[in-house]
Amino acid sequence: MDLVQDREQPKLHLMLVAARDHLLRGDLRSLIQFLEKEDCGFEVTLQVSDPSENPELLEFHRLIAIPALIKLSPAPKQIFAGSSIFQQLRSWLPKWKQEGLVSNLGLSLRPSNLDSSQTQREFQLEDELLVLRQENETLIDRIESQERLLRMVAHELRTPITAAALAVQSQQLGQIDIKKFQDVIKRRLDEMELLSKDLLEVGSTRWEALFHPQRLDLANISAEVILELEKLWLRRGIGINTDIPSDLPEVFADQRRMRQVLLNLMENALKFTESGGKISISMLHRTNQWVEVSVCDNGPGIPEEEQQRIFLDRVRLPQTSAQTSGFGVGLSVCRRIVEVHGGRIWVVSNPGEGSCFYFSVPVWRGQKKD
Repeated sequence: MDLVQDREQPKLHLMLVAARDHLLRGDLRSLIQFLEKEDCGFEVTLQVSDPSENPELLEFHRLIAIPALIKLSPAPKQIFAGSSIFQQLRSWLPKWKQEGLVSNLGLSLRPSNLDSSQTQREFQLEDELLVLRQENETLIDRIESQERLLRMVAHELRTPITAAALAVQSQQLGQIDIKKFQDVIKRRLDEMELLSKDLLEVGSTRWEALFHPQRLDLANISAEVILELEKLWLRRGIGINTDIPSDLPEVFADQRRMRQVLLNLMENALKFTESGGKISISMLHRTNQWVEVSVCDNGPGIPEEEQQRIFLDRVRLPQTSAQTSGFGVGLSVCRRIVEVHGGRIWVVSNPGEGSCFYFSVPVWRGQKKD
């Protein structure tokens, strides 16, 4: 085998097809940094394209999922997709150099007894195997996404159904009149209708895209949530303390989603607070850019090693799962909603001393919806 090496690095032209939210993923950020800063043995040209701006790319390159990384040149074209694009690229870089698949590589590979037809067939089989792996990863991602969606919908449906059941009970006991009862039922049915629309739309897009921020008074939203859960905390003698300054600025957020976050956090606090206990809601204007909201309880608390896991999909604490019901997706939904708003959510807790959940939301400063 004769090796003749050029002094110049071989050229490699790549295209990353990804939406803006995809580019926030840690693996894609690492991929871009690697190609920009590391010496990977090639002179790399990386082109980043948003499919919403260039939809024709999906059909032209026959992409079955995004984000996707495409090796445009040298031939043959290769496509990497799924959740391990960076790892796939790193595994192929040495193969491209060793096997001479990159044009202008400056390597002349002449094995003495090379069966070119056999080699070509091996390359073809490798490409077919790569496509099958990508399709398999895509199917796995889709299944996991559908499972997350179903759990989220099941969790969200519980709130209007529970509120409607409480309204029926109150009306039967004569605690509310028929007009008030009808108003409550209508609002709950409207909520379920909106949720069903989300479910239909999310079949063709990410649920985070169903996001309509506006100028919003967060104090009013919290008052509505407290009133909505009134039966639950009054029945158990739980006190609700609020600390919301009168000069709290308005925020730039989706009204339904913020209500959803506060409902989830309040329901969790009620679930883990003993009868006669206390729950507090505070809102602070930390900076000129963010409002910080906290919901605190005096429940059993959360061990430190569990405090990050609880924001993942379908995670419930082993010490409380036997006493509580649900799918364990409420905090995961809260995390995704807060992150879509550009904020963050976290918990401060010690076992036996209760828990405080915090999240931040941007202040309204005349932003436009886009």
